[in-house]
Amino acid sequence: MGLFDGKVVIITGAGAGIGRAHALAFAKEGGKVVVNDLGTDRAGGGRGSEAADSVVAEIKKAGGEAVANYESVSTREGAESILWSALSKYGKVDVLINNAGILRDRSFLNMSDADWDLVYNVHLKGTYYCSQLVGRQLKLQGKGGRIINTTSLSGLLGNFGQANYSAAKAGIYGLTRTLAIEFAKANVTVNAIAPAAKTRMTEGIPMFQGMSDEQAGPQFISPAVLFLASDLAADITGQVVGVHGPKIFLYRMEQTEGAEKDPKGGLWTPQEIRESWAKISGT
Repeated sequence: MGLFDGKVVIITGAGAGIGRAHALAFAKEGGKVVVNDLGTDRAGGGRGSEAADSVVAEIKKAGGEAVANYESVSTREGAESILWSALSKYGKVDVLINNAGILRDRSFLNMSDADWDLVYNVHLKGTYYCSQLVGRQLKLQGKGGRIINTTSLSGLLGNFGQANYSAAKAGIYGLTRTLAIEFAKANVTVNAIAPAAKTRMTEGIPMFQGMSDEQAGPQFISPAVLFLASDLAADITGQVVGVHGPKIFLYRMEQTEGAEKDPKGGLWTPQEIRESWAKISGT
């Protein structure tokens, strides 16, 4: 018996890297997997069916069930096609993994509108389209479900040269928190992962230099996603799970104790804020 026997799982961007690792892991646990991948390079250029077809072939060779989809998450029509692949082949959907992503790194002052828009459309708008369509289907089915989004260290803490990517990933964090609240009545949990792994997307990043796939490969990320998508995590929603190799932890928004002024003394002045900054900032 597998954790996902009888369950239908949609995984976007599943043709390589972390998405491929997810697809293989869910299929191994009995899930019927929709392998979505547009077949582009990491900057969003080109397209093709080879990536998705290859993962489907791997799953079937191992005795699992899967179907390929080659559409972009960045349009509503593409997201509708992805959902339709699940419904037409398997009659339902139980789990959505929003994983598709690209990079177009530029320093902010040198960033073009195209660099900004394409990254925003794939990451944040793609998560919006797929989550809304699958969320509506899960509500209609009336049996609950799971949505796992993919944010990033860059979106939570920032990173030089990734203003477009950081903004989109920070948006996914906020979207995850809100959807967890809105979807609760439908028994649909919504969580996010913030993974760090050595993949095509992270080529050239210093933290992965000299590290092998055995030390920081995408296979480390999937167990956390399997957990969040399973009945083992039925009581967990609105969380952001960080996964760095073998380490799993949570990201949390924190509020300092701060400083409060007696209202009888009038409004804060900028000078008073400066004088109280250590207490306000908790440093």
